Amino acid sequence: MLNRLIKEQIKGKLFKGKVVILYGARQVGKTTLVKEILKDIGAGSRYLNCELLSVQEGLKQLEAIKIKSFLGDYKLVVLDEAQNVPDIGKILKIMVDTFPELQIIATGSSSFDLANQAAEPLTGRTFKFILYPFLLAEIKQLGDQLYLNSKLENLLRFGSYPEVFFLAEPDAVARLEELSANYLYKDILRFEGIKKSSVIKNLLQALALQVGQEVSYQELAVKLGINRLTVQKYIDILEQAFIVFKLNALSRNKRKEISKSVKVYFYDLGIRNSLIQNYNPLNIRNDVGALWENFCIVERLKINNLKNNFVNPYFWRTYDQKEVDYIEEGGGRYAGFEFKWVKDKVAAPKDFLNNYVNSSVNLITKNNYFEFLL
Repeated sequence: MLNRLIKEQIKGKLFKGKVVILYGARQVGKTTLVKEILKDIGAGSRYLNCELLSVQEGLKQLEAIKIKSFLGDYKLVVLDEAQNVPDIGKILKIMVDTFPELQIIATGSSSFDLANQAAEPLTGRTFKFILYPFLLAEIKQLGDQLYLNSKLENLLRFGSYPEVFFLAEPDAVARLEELSANYLYKDILRFEGIKKSSVIKNLLQALALQVGQEVSYQELAVKLGINRLTVQKYIDILEQAFIVFKLNALSRNKRKEISKSVKVYFYDLGIRNSLIQNYNPLNIRNDVGALWENFCIVERLKINNLKNNFVNPYFWRTYDQKEVDYIEEGGGRYAGFEFKWVKDKVAAPKDFLNNYVNSSVNLITKNNYFEFLL
């Protein structure tokens, strides 16, 4: 078992008169984490699985006394997969307003349900956290930099889902196939307006093949036989289900710079590779550059989130093909990064350095990633 670094942050927000909401994709370890917190708290805590009809039934009446009677006389209650409870936002508001001494932790595997239900009723009443697949900083608990180096190829091939990371190759592939088939679409297909799982699967496969490239909503729409707005909507839903995330283009000089494009990356490369059925070793792949770029950007996103480093992330490209893979805007600076698996040199685009005051571009490779991602 690895210590999830977010645990102490969550524990630090308990019993402050607010609901703690923990988001994350299915199977990233939310249930394990909240049960560890319950164990740490000890007596006076209770776990409820909101996928059970009995729990949904017990919470359906919007009356504080009846809800409290069902929850029992506990100081801490976990509502796991809380998006399954109708009117969960109103229920949580009633409880936090009526019984502020009762600490509730609500988890959700799809932020579009829980956030939409909880956003307005719970304004100012929550602490929110996101649990990702294992961070590189968490894997580092198992060894030093040499250990991490030895795990890099596996991370690019099989990702870092907790149940996958410790498995041997055949078992890792089998588990990823199961995750992809049984869990990836579970919450998404419940969302209003999505009827065909085949469209979502085909969209994900198309996005998986375009990692590191700019995404054209119109081209995807033609390929999938749906309209452009539907493509945008589905990608937004996939993002809210913690399967993919978007990176927007940075543009302050619209005559030369791409301004409206997006790139789409995967939160876990094992899931990405399962979609295209390619778990091959890196030395016989033609997408190593895209894998490395995705890996570096998602690990940077995860560590920034953990450390509360608030930056605006972008990519940058001009119409004449000058580009920077990834940029962080913050504190009046533009820190650019290029990701190359084997290259040891890269030329920083002069247009970028000239157009953006206090800007820089650094190369991140498998030989120097350590400080950048930890």
